[in-house]
Amino acid sequence: MNVKILDHPLLLHKLTQIRDEQASTVKFRQMINEIGGLMAYEITRDLPVREVVVKTPVTKTTGYTIEGKKMVIVPILRAGLGMMDGILQMIPAARIGHVGIARDETTLQPHEYYAKFPEGLDAREIFIVDPMLATGGSANAAIDAVKKRGAKRIKLICLVGAPEGVIAVNAAHPDVDIFLVSLDEKLNEKGYIVPGLGDAGDRIFGTK
Repeated sequence: MNVKILDHPLLLHKLTQIRDEQASTVKFRQMINEIGGLMAYEITRDLPVREVVVKTPVTKTTGYTIEGKKMVIVPILRAGLGMMDGILQMIPAARIGHVGIARDETTLQPHEYYAKFPEGLDAREIFIVDPMLATGGSANAAIDAVKKRGAKRIKLICLVGAPEGVIAVNAAHPDVDIFLVSLDEKLNEKGYIVPGLGDAGDRIFGTK
């Protein structure tokens, strides 16, 4: 499976805190934000760089700057918004796109109900973010949304995922790297990740 597990001790510690059903909305929101920021280090590890010459207070030296156009963070509405600010704090020059995915009540298939992206996706690094990778339906729809607008370099950033979702995304988009803090056990009969986090959107926005 094309998935990278980021099992840094700080990430595991914070994930354990938000798995707790007693975690308040404030704590859940804060931890999701902090986890997003910590994940930013790993998801950007392979960005291309180029050499530049800078003058320090002492002398000239060679340093590095990120090559190419700015990155684009694309939260899947609405839960993905909880991770966006943490990543943006680490990559303040990134552009922001938004994609809304809902499940059709008749067909039960995900469909795009909102999409707004910066121009030039074909030349940018795209980070699609959502705390949960469950069935993979929303993730695949979001990836489809950016691909049909020209995106070529795409990463999917989630906190926890189910094997079913990872398999579904790998099958539909083998060119997309998936980053997780935890690959959980399974989906239950209601489509929730086990052990999971519950409904991340409700817990972030206090609507449960």
